[in-house]
Amino acid sequence: MSVLQADLQGRSRRSLFRDLTSVGYMTSFTHTGRYYTLEDLANFDALGLWFHRDVGFSRAGTLKQTISQLVEQAPDGRSHAELRDVLRVRVHNTLLGLVAQERIGRVRVGKVHLYVSAHPDRAGEQMRSRRASVATAQALRAPTEEEIVEVLVETLRAAPEIPAADLVARRLQARGVRIESSHVEKVFEAHGLMPGKKKPARPSSTPSRS
Repeated sequence: MSVLQADLQGRSRRSLFRDLTSVGYMTSFTHTGRYYTLEDLANFDALGLWFHRDVGFSRAGTLKQTISQLVEQAPDGRSHAELRDVLRVRVHNTLLGLVAQERIGRVRVGKVHLYVSAHPDRAGEQMRSRRASVATAQALRAPTEEEIVEVLVETLRAAPEIPAADLVARRLQARGVRIESSHVEKVFEAHGLMPGKKKPARPSSTPSRS
């Protein structure tokens, strides 16, 4: 606004807002709304956002309105990190304010807080969708080195035969190791282990007598 006033020879703020209204303008959702653009200049993406350098504009309007809309429209809700990355600004305090005002909901799914619709039915759909996505991603990922060691050690502790993958997974989960049977199956496949077969005999530590 200060730039506009300087360029237009000190025209008052009230007059400038009246001028902007007549041509159609938008206020940025970033930088506490200090920037303005003409509506027909904004090239919005699929999320209704447009950035000029580091200044962001939204079809929804303010940061609060934008977050509320993004959360409501997301099929599986939005995490704090997802919203921060999309909006390119800090959103933590804004999210807490929206939750306090009951304009959005907040639930825990796995290790993250998920922001969902304030409407219970819609929120339930979003939570189910997110849990399904998390389960799919978890099943598709490769086992970590620590998980591989845990699986092999648990397999060696079992009966003479190699146990089923789901049994190994349940035993590890009982010991606090978060692992799925699909990961155990990947370890078995990588090491040529077949459930139901006898485990390879351990080499004897006693030297043979000639």
